[in-house]
Amino acid sequence: MLHLTNCARLLKSIKTSLGTGLVLPQVLVHKLSTMSTTSEFKLFPAPSAPESKYIPSWTGFNPNSTATLAKVLEDNHKRWHIFFNDQGFHNHAAHRALAIWSLGADADVIQGGYDADLSYQHPAIEPPQPITAANFNDHLGDKPYYQAYLAFFTNLVKEKGAKAVIEEYVFSKKANFEAAGSKKPHPGMFDRLLGGLIHPMIHTGYGLEFGLPGMTVEGLAETAVHPRSATGLVPSSFFGADAPSAISQVVSRLKSIALTDDTPPGVHAFTVLARVLNDPELGKMVDTEGVGMFAETMDKHGDALAKYVQDWHVDGSNPQAILHKMEELMWTNALIYGVGGWKPGKEFNADFFHMHMVTSSIFLGSYMAYLSPASQEILLKGYFFVCLGWWVSRGRADLDIENFYKSTSAHPAPSGLLPEPEDSALPSPSSPQAVTPNPWLPIIETSLVHPDDHLTKLQRTLRHYSSLFGSRPAGLPDFKNTELPGADKIDGSLFIRAAGLTAKRLGRVREGEKPGHWDRHGFYKLTAKP
Repeated sequence: MLHLTNCARLLKSIKTSLGTGLVLPQVLVHKLSTMSTTSEFKLFPAPSAPESKYIPSWTGFNPNSTATLAKVLEDNHKRWHIFFNDQGFHNHAAHRALAIWSLGADADVIQGGYDADLSYQHPAIEPPQPITAANFNDHLGDKPYYQAYLAFFTNLVKEKGAKAVIEEYVFSKKANFEAAGSKKPHPGMFDRLLGGLIHPMIHTGYGLEFGLPGMTVEGLAETAVHPRSATGLVPSSFFGADAPSAISQVVSRLKSIALTDDTPPGVHAFTVLARVLNDPELGKMVDTEGVGMFAETMDKHGDALAKYVQDWHVDGSNPQAILHKMEELMWTNALIYGVGGWKPGKEFNADFFHMHMVTSSIFLGSYMAYLSPASQEILLKGYFFVCLGWWVSRGRADLDIENFYKSTSAHPAPSGLLPEPEDSALPSPSSPQAVTPNPWLPIIETSLVHPDDHLTKLQRTLRHYSSLFGSRPAGLPDFKNTELPGADKIDGSLFIRAAGLTAKRLGRVREGEKPGHWDRHGFYKLTAKP
């Protein structure tokens, strides 16, 4: 695994000078950012409306669907473990329920999805003993203690609110490093948050997006019992500055920064992609037939990836810069999944691991609404680092942007029997647009009833990004001036193109097609280790 001294380069550009007094613009503040405790504290209240454009909008729900959602979430919370087998595979039942509810699924569809998911869940187990502040670090990574950590975080969030608990138990120095001289292993809560194909971050993110304390405490408990599969993301010195020094240096930095300047510092994430693509050593990964490929990648190439990410600066003292960098990650992960999965004359490679990079990125906006500036920097840098590690571990898929745009459709049509428009239909009865005026509608409808529990989450994310960036034309300077070949061709149709390819690969079951599956064979150029 990575050595902390080497990984200090990863976050070299972030200084411990960043305090917690700065806030993002009001557009990014979720009205339940504290999830404050009251006499009416509920684990699963009705989901709260988002207040930021970066947090997805929801539509189409009704009293029955919302009541069914609450019933499903409460049942899942009480009955099931966060892992459904001894290998630590994750319980996704709540993810599917929230994703399809937010897209307007009927109560019967929500219940049907949950019934399918609960068929393989593992019952909750009585923990050996309670978790307290005194023994919190003693059982990190121990799956039998999930319910104990769940109870611990439930009490904390009820008392302090989600924001304070996340800062203290995920992003503080104490949550990540033992005191100097201690022989105990570092707790590494931030590493755990990004472990397991980013699932702890995803689960906690659902809680933050939907204003559900029950999901938040489940995600934090999952983080606690997750193994440290990506150690060394943040050096201990990063957490070591005392508060007075931090505040004074933040003030000094603010004096030299114009918050109205929309130009983000450092290189663009696309330039980082280009440099990783051009590194011959990073193209030598072979399939290790399992999730061990990520650990092997980080062990062999983590220092090189850290060096590339070092040039991607994140300035938490500048709220506009935070937004820029968050958007870069949204585009980057969608590009790796969509363009990386496409090859001329080949079936779309809907990579299971790249897909998780996309579905996790939708929660960045929710996290930014809760975190202090220093923690925002840690998350964005660490998250980008982990995503690059997954991309390289899967074989570093090529990004043939120009031919992707030449060969894929920005208006994918549904399959099966289609309606025949009446003569007065616009723009004309013979036009494909009269049959499918909005290609997102059939894509979302078929994903809502698809048996796969990941598909709706991916299409929800791509649709959200289309709502944010769909009007963007190609050729704008921020993409064009990066080092990534073909970046000048990227426009806002990226997301519907990727969604259409995915719908075809996974099968449009609503239209009568057989369900497909996610791909796991990767993009490896070598068949044996060099």
